[in-house]
Amino acid sequence: MTEQGQDQEKSPGRPALAVYASQAASSCGRLYAEEVSPTRSVFQRDRDRIVHSTAFRRLNHKTQVFIYHEGDHYRSRLTHSLEVAQIARALARTLALDEDLAEAIALAHDLGHPPFGHAGEHALNAVMADFGGFDHNGQSLRVVTALERKYAAFDGLNLTWETLEGLAKHNGPVIDSDGNPMGAYAEIGVPRALKDYDEIQDLELGSFPSAEAQVASLADDIAYNNHDIDDGFRAGYFTLDDLADVPLTAATIDEIRKTYPKLENPRLIYEINRRLITHMIEDAISEARVRLAKLKPDIVADIRRAGTPIVAFTEGMNAACDELRYFLLSRVYRNEGIMRIMEDAGQIVRDLFSGYMAQPDEMPEHWYSRIQDVDEPGRAAHICDFIAGMTDRYAIREHRRLFDRTPELR
Repeated sequence: MTEQGQDQEKSPGRPALAVYASQAASSCGRLYAEEVSPTRSVFQRDRDRIVHSTAFRRLNHKTQVFIYHEGDHYRSRLTHSLEVAQIARALARTLALDEDLAEAIALAHDLGHPPFGHAGEHALNAVMADFGGFDHNGQSLRVVTALERKYAAFDGLNLTWETLEGLAKHNGPVIDSDGNPMGAYAEIGVPRALKDYDEIQDLELGSFPSAEAQVASLADDIAYNNHDIDDGFRAGYFTLDDLADVPLTAATIDEIRKTYPKLENPRLIYEINRRLITHMIEDAISEARVRLAKLKPDIVADIRRAGTPIVAFTEGMNAACDELRYFLLSRVYRNEGIMRIMEDAGQIVRDLFSGYMAQPDEMPEHWYSRIQDVDEPGRAAHICDFIAGMTDRYAIREHRRLFDRTPELR
């Protein structure tokens, strides 16, 4: 008996799933059929495979906003992913969705991020401009379908269709009804990694993903907005008085100070974070229930063809989050020190790409051996995969090995 025919296990203490939730028992299955696990659902197995993957471990040394050596308490891609997963499970449980699927997508959503955060992504996209570009969402899909090489029977992790769909459509539909790129891809086109895999297995790129995938996406927004407040304050990029000028945080600060007028700043920042996260989760749950009541979905397919997200913030929370994002953009992401470090980090990535393109035998043997007889686009794509998988410190170490001078990133 393969997993496609597995009966869903009822877990003690968990509410029954809603009719519009993804059902493990009726999963679209895996690209390669596997025997049923006697103890875990297909989505639980996806989650476990992601946690045990090499790419997941490497997230511990990949930049979220601050380079790893700047301090022990700043978020990395790994800690960010764990926070996203926790929020996703909280949302999924309240909305009677499959928590394991939501968690699996949340844990895997950043597996394709290269070293040095978005600076590394921009650098790889630039050097790959003539070869299909680079997109971390598409690369996450590529990691779990091809680049992880652990199993004897297949490349990748052989995850279920539902988990792959959630990764591919992390930001919603990729194409419109006419097949034209939309949303984040309207100007740059559908990423090469998404197009390549969609030819192997149709992920229905023109529809919205499951409610579980939408939960994981919104949890991502909730997590990074809040932990960037914590990390930015820790780095000294703004003060509590600055936060008091941001409407979303101002009300929370006033509320805390009325109850705890002498609370020290580190605890105050934590109180701000935890209360904002709770507020955002409750807002999203309230809005999702309104949208679900209007849609009246009977099956998960009704979520996919709704034409609009079902899991989302209210208009008021969206506007407040936009103001918070603008504050973080101006005070943190565009901070002069961060910008200088990220420019140097981008240069490291660009140098590595040009160096390996000129001398591919400088890569480890098991990487070099796969491209000795491929054309230039194939070689570029392979080198891109290699660099995208690097941690920050490995990229720095490789740059020091190959070049006379390496930026200090401080």
